[in-house]
Amino acid sequence: MTTAEKLIKNKLGLLDLANYLKNVSEACRVMGYSRDTFYRVKKAYEEGGIEALKEKSKRKANIRNRVSEQVEQAVLELALEDPSLGQKRVSDTLRQRGIFISPAGVRCVWLRHNLEVFQKRLKALEEHVAKTGEVLTDAQLRAMQKAKEEKIAWGEIETEHVGYLGGQDTFYVGTLKGVGRIYQQTFIDTYSAVGFAKLYTSKAPINSADLLNDRVIAFFDKYGIPLLRILTDRGTEFCGKPDTHDYELFLAINDIDHSKTKVKNPQSNGICERFHKTILDEFYSIAFRKKIYLTLEELQEDLDNWLVKYNNHRPHQGKRCQGRTPMETFLENLPLAKEKMLGMESNDRLALAA
Repeated sequence: MTTAEKLIKNKLGLLDLANYLKNVSEACRVMGYSRDTFYRVKKAYEEGGIEALKEKSKRKANIRNRVSEQVEQAVLELALEDPSLGQKRVSDTLRQRGIFISPAGVRCVWLRHNLEVFQKRLKALEEHVAKTGEVLTDAQLRAMQKAKEEKIAWGEIETEHVGYLGGQDTFYVGTLKGVGRIYQQTFIDTYSAVGFAKLYTSKAPINSADLLNDRVIAFFDKYGIPLLRILTDRGTEFCGKPDTHDYELFLAINDIDHSKTKVKNPQSNGICERFHKTILDEFYSIAFRKKIYLTLEELQEDLDNWLVKYNNHRPHQGKRCQGRTPMETFLENLPLAKEKMLGMESNDRLALAA
């Protein structure tokens, strides 16, 4: 329920209560309104119904302070011409063309047209090109490339459906007395954000493969879809000679493509980094303050319980979950994933027949 709906409900409640009690003063005292407010609400409701109870802004836009239509149109055209320009550069560029508007004025124009951030201007450009069929200029192509690079840098990975791409990474948990250093192998489906994690005492490649074999592959097999590709960093637990490295061999046996992050750019696997922060904040930081762990198995058991909650009960605010749980997102997208797989198999059969 929105704030406006709550206000309308309160006003209607005031009128209903006064009618029930047959006493305006008592109704106003209970609801926390003045008698003057009651009579204004009553009059508005009698004259205009529920619509008249909506809050109306008393502020009126001062049109005289706005830039001229010619200047506003120039700002909008430049937003499509080169969406990567910030408000200061737009102001300077237009000044060179004999059009004068301050950086703050540029931002006001952007806000009126929902163009205040680079991604929104880029989306407007894509819609404009789709409608008109215009050829992109060099500046526009550079802006599109910049957006693509930013997506990679901040972990916004292009993924078409569940099982299309998984992210895997190693997370150093800490040291347990009597056990030693603890490492977590992490896997997350980049579409649905369904996550898996298993604890080990080393970063050996066999452990990286064990997580996939023990938890991940079995999960995708259960739902009848394969895992197509995995993105990892360039750590030794993930990369090595294909014919002798345990992890590389496991991927080859299971027909899983292996993509690696850019050199010296680990944030390109940002979805795993964000998942690690969630586990640290919501599990480890709390668990280590509530309990003293003596074995790896104890910690793994509590981690597994937390993962059940994360995957099945915790609302996720990611791009595709939008407040649903990761498993809800996974199951909702599953029919599309199976449809894509059937399409791929059909194409493979046609290629073989040819």
